[in-house]
Amino acid sequence: MGRSCRATAVAICFFAPWLTGCRDVAPGGAGTPELRAALFDTIFARTERRESFSGLKNELLGFDPLDEMRALRDSVVAAATENDLYHALARLSNARRDRHLEVLLVPDGIRPADVAGLAVWGAEASAPRQAPVRVLPDYATSELVYFVGDVAPDRRWPGLPEVGARVVEVNGMPVASWHLAAAPYMRHSTEAGLRWKLAEAMTQATAVFPLELRAEPLRLTVESRDGTQRSLEVPFVDPVELTWTGSSEPRYPDLSVERSTPTYDLLMPDEPVDLPFLVLVWRGFRETMVADVDTLVELAAREGLLGHALIVDVTRSRGGSLGAYALQRLQPRPFRTTFGNLRLSDVIRPFVEEKRAEFAARDVNDGGVPETVDDGTWLMDWLEQEVLPALEAGEEYSGDVPFKLAHAPRDSDGVLDPTPVHFRGPFAVISGPSGGSHLDQLVAIVVDNELGPVVGMPAGGYSNTWEWEEVLRFPGTDQPVIGFMWSIGSTVRPNGEVLEGNPADVDEWVPLTSENVERYYPLLLERTLASVGAAGR
Repeated sequence: MGRSCRATAVAICFFAPWLTGCRDVAPGGAGTPELRAALFDTIFARTERRESFSGLKNELLGFDPLDEMRALRDSVVAAATENDLYHALARLSNARRDRHLEVLLVPDGIRPADVAGLAVWGAEASAPRQAPVRVLPDYATSELVYFVGDVAPDRRWPGLPEVGARVVEVNGMPVASWHLAAAPYMRHSTEAGLRWKLAEAMTQATAVFPLELRAEPLRLTVESRDGTQRSLEVPFVDPVELTWTGSSEPRYPDLSVERSTPTYDLLMPDEPVDLPFLVLVWRGFRETMVADVDTLVELAAREGLLGHALIVDVTRSRGGSLGAYALQRLQPRPFRTTFGNLRLSDVIRPFVEEKRAEFAARDVNDGGVPETVDDGTWLMDWLEQEVLPALEAGEEYSGDVPFKLAHAPRDSDGVLDPTPVHFRGPFAVISGPSGGSHLDQLVAIVVDNELGPVVGMPAGGYSNTWEWEEVLRFPGTDQPVIGFMWSIGSTVRPNGEVLEGNPADVDEWVPLTSENVERYYPLLLERTLASVGAAGR
């Protein structure tokens, strides 16, 4: 699941206790303090009854999401401008610390002065401009250390910092202070994922951050490896103008790309090696994944490669669906897939109605990717025969079933066998905190079923079954404000734990640092091959 399947609804009118009807419009784009207070109370009440909270995540991060939201009431009430109200609502949503959940700009709703990079209802967000510098977190320490991970040299912006230089200040703020000020505006489910996404956004002209955290041009103070500090200003430009050195991307110098698809790049060693192996640089579980995996297996069977060790680098992967389909073909062992459930609340009936309509149109999908290997019958059978009766009975959650009934019906134990033709050699994964969602599920399946070693760092730690989103209006009026989202179901790892905020651990921890960034991927491959060789002895 890159983005979990998002159910949608339009909230027609929210009533505050003292209002008995709907006015046509609220006074002013940001409303009145009374309207903003009623809006907050509505969001809070709906979150209490709808959200599929991850107790394990809350324990690991040491917070209570409802307490965190409650503490932001005054900031929402005081947000008298559209800019302020947008960022107050974004902070309110982010207080749940769930990477999947965001606020969305809606037609005729509030509009910040700048919308670059902000989510939009029913449309793609506009890409923010990018500085010719990319920043990464240094994971060797618990300190908030960021460093230059890549540059895009050009004579128009001379004097760029060297890769590996430590970031000392951002727009005049010490980097640790900038991190603490920016964190409430960044969606995240784990601390490692937060650091990755903040580093990514640090050098973008993104309206995710309020104006007080932004500057144009971007001002950075960096410290070279020899201890020399210097300050620089770099412009924001259209990302298509930038050509990166690629120092922070997956690079394997002694391997060549044999096949490239939207799902993966297939890499093979340039010279004979003692342990024959292939590397898949995995890009996501999207529209062409099934066909791309089938083609890979056919090629491997034809070329005699099915016995090779297969190493899947997921460090830059997006999410999607049907990862278990890939695992049934890319490795030789049976495995238990992930499970999932639904939080039973007022949105379940309309959610089931949406799924009925999709099923009637045979369009049960997740952003263009089929949600199930059948035609959706398994999913509808569960929703109608188990979920709706449980809702009627007043249950809080549905039972756990194989995830979205994607690979097996509701009475299955979730154990899947390899297909008749599959890779037979050792299997391993190279992982990192950049992505999550369905990627997190794949890594959890590998770890919890002991399918092979996982090397690097845990994935981003976010996954759920479905989300529900709706347009919020000021209570008592017809004026739209924002689109708001709720996570309405949990992903359950094969080991029985909720996955949200609880990524599977790696077998060998190899952190990305300012010292190893330019040789990080050869190092990961070396460690992975050593782990694969040790496991085979």
